[in-house]
Amino acid sequence: MTDSTDIGSAGFRDPAALAAEAARVYDICAGCRRCYNLCPSFTHLLDTIDGHDGDVRALTPEEDRRAIDLCFGCKLCYPHCPYTPPHRWGVDFPQLMQRARVIRADRQGIPLRDRVLGNPELLGRVGSAFPRLANWANRNRVLRWGMEKALGIDRRRRLPRYGHRFSRWFRRQRPPSGLGVSGRVALFYTTPVEFNAPDIGVATVQVLWRNGVEVSCPEQVCCGMPALDGGDVAGATRRARRNLESLGRAVAAGYDVVVPGPTCSRMLKQEYPGLVPGPATERVVARVHDLGQYLVKLHAEGKLDRRFAAPLGRVAYHAPCHLRVQEIGFKARDVLLLVPGTTVDVLERCTGMDGTWGFKREFYGASLAVARPLLRDLEAVRPDVVVSDCPLAALQIEQARGARVYHPVEALLAAYEGRTLDSTA
Repeated sequence: MTDSTDIGSAGFRDPAALAAEAARVYDICAGCRRCYNLCPSFTHLLDTIDGHDGDVRALTPEEDRRAIDLCFGCKLCYPHCPYTPPHRWGVDFPQLMQRARVIRADRQGIPLRDRVLGNPELLGRVGSAFPRLANWANRNRVLRWGMEKALGIDRRRRLPRYGHRFSRWFRRQRPPSGLGVSGRVALFYTTPVEFNAPDIGVATVQVLWRNGVEVSCPEQVCCGMPALDGGDVAGATRRARRNLESLGRAVAAGYDVVVPGPTCSRMLKQEYPGLVPGPATERVVARVHDLGQYLVKLHAEGKLDRRFAAPLGRVAYHAPCHLRVQEIGFKARDVLLLVPGTTVDVLERCTGMDGTWGFKREFYGASLAVARPLLRDLEAVRPDVVVSDCPLAALQIEQARGARVYHPVEALLAAYEGRTLDSTA
């Protein structure tokens, strides 16, 4: 029987309880080995345990820390594991790794790099205020060298571009008449869309409007995942409370919550109940939909416009890790297949970005290694267009291939409008 691992429980931040739980889980993993090649963390952990003749208690603190650091939070081991709750062994490896990062932050403080990466809103506000300067700085070799030395953000990593803010675009729009017949949506548009990829937000709104859905953009902040990634539970909880308060009002007014980014939708669905437990949170979580999930719902209800003006050809759909762990199926694929003249190859591979991990200097090489099988699959498919729900996954693929990656909703809008998507990165 496992101890309480709820992030709000008293035992969650107890180092002795963590050590006991880690030994228990490591022992189960060493006997199973199903996740051996799933990620660098498991490969290191199981090889190291083998080096100690299978004795998990012989792991040194440095070896244990390496296993924790190599876990980049993809969460795929959870649906892969046969011993997760309600099994009596109750294994939750991702939560164990998160717990270790939180306790490390309690003991050692949160490093400057994790504070910077954990506050994408601050970076976004500065970058979007001076987008040309910010984008130039992010490409400047001297400044990137300094960034690497000061913050440990690898100088070779392509950084997200800054442009106009999505929320400002939305406030300037005049919605068409007759909206609401198909549904009402509170769009949790996400921090990457707000500052780095506003075209995803624009396409989301235009596709929903085209299908008779009323769209509102309630007050919101970052979902809190980057803060939690660095062990900052207080920062993540503070953001969760603000979002839940705003989204709660929308849900009470009859709106569904739709999220175009899988990391953020997973955070709302799976982490908010632990950060801010209670019935109010559960009411919001029950109404949260991934964007593709919501569009499939419209189609099932006979409300999705299927008057497409152009085919998409052969589409390679990268299924992001944080979408796969929601276990809702490949809804974006299902929607794209409604476009005549379109085939979709689903690529269930990790890009190795996963939040802030892929930006860090010491993990840059490992991040590329994780992405290599996906890139090989893409070369074999030779698609007309590549799509991914995850902007950070798109960043990794674009850097490796030199070709543009779109969000599925951008491809859907192009099919509606009869446009061909430009693959130039």
